Amino acid sequence: MKIQKTKILWVCCALVVVLVLGVMVYLLLNRGSMAAFARMEEHTLIIDPGHGGEDGGALSASGHAESAVNLDIALRLDQIMGFYGVPTMLTRDSDISIHDEKARTLREKKVSDLHNRVAQVNSIENATLISIHQNSFPNYRYHGAQVFYGGEAGSQELAKCIQESIQSALDPENNRTPQRVQRTVYLMKNVSCRAVLVECGFLSNPEEEKLLQEKAYQMKLAMVLGTSYIQSGETQEGESLI
Repeated sequence: MKIQKTKILWVCCALVVVLVLGVMVYLLLNRGSMAAFARMEEHTLIIDPGHGGEDGGALSASGHAESAVNLDIALRLDQIMGFYGVPTMLTRDSDISIHDEKARTLREKKVSDLHNRVAQVNSIENATLISIHQNSFPNYRYHGAQVFYGGEAGSQELAKCIQESIQSALDPENNRTPQRVQRTVYLMKNVSCRAVLVECGFLSNPEEEKLLQEKAYQMKLAMVLGTSYIQSGETQEGESLI
């Protein structure tokens, strides 16, 4: 019985690897380039799972916190990028807030957390930030992922690449377009690198919330984000990595 369970586990792991490879190669080939890995070791992908700790973010009708979904997707993205040898940094890797110890109230912790995230991002040279979030709205009929971009060079192009990949690989009926992030979003306003914020879906929509809780769908989202990052490249001194 134990041997049989071990075999099943290995088969499942192999299928996940094949799925990761298959989707990423498909997306890369669809965009016409397999040379996108060149010099990726010179750049760092900063993966930011929004919220955490006492700040759970949006809450679904079934009681699931946004922060947990954000973290699940972020950890999967980090694993995929590690598989391809892409340098990464997670702003958090567990359900915590990264506020200073002196912060006492929830508001103080949120403010401190955001300040520390900005400091983390800005401490890394040649970085790209992907901040992962989930949307919510009082009207439950709204659904679909949408990407927002910051003001630094290359942000809009990365956002467009992610949005198009979501449409082609996950949600053909998603007609949303990338938008410039509002200046009230502290993290995106204050980082000094290429940056996008991805609202992966609406927790307020029951069907989409169910999808966002599924490990397989989280893996697909992570693959789309990773492939888009690799494919979009990084422009430095006018030379594209792809």
